[in-house]
Amino acid sequence: MNTASAAVLFNEENGEGENESELDIVRTKRLSLKPMDSEEAVLQMNMLGHNFFIFEDAETNGTSIVYRRKDGKYGLIETD
Repeated sequence: MNTASAAVLFNEENGEGENESELDIVRTKRLSLKPMDSEEAVLQMNMLGHNFFIFEDAETNGTSIVYRRKDGKYGLIETD
């Protein structure tokens, strides 16, 4: 089952068929994660003008996310 089918099935099972919900996913993107360190990820995020950037941590091989905080500094989320 693809993502769109799963989303439709979920909405139908929860009675949300035609009514729009604030939680509806309106766009899906598929990414290829590139190995890099967190500094390179921040540079890529800034170059793209995004508030977050998902990447493969070159040291741990795990998926990580860098993001811009409200105070203008950066945060890092690491997965297990």
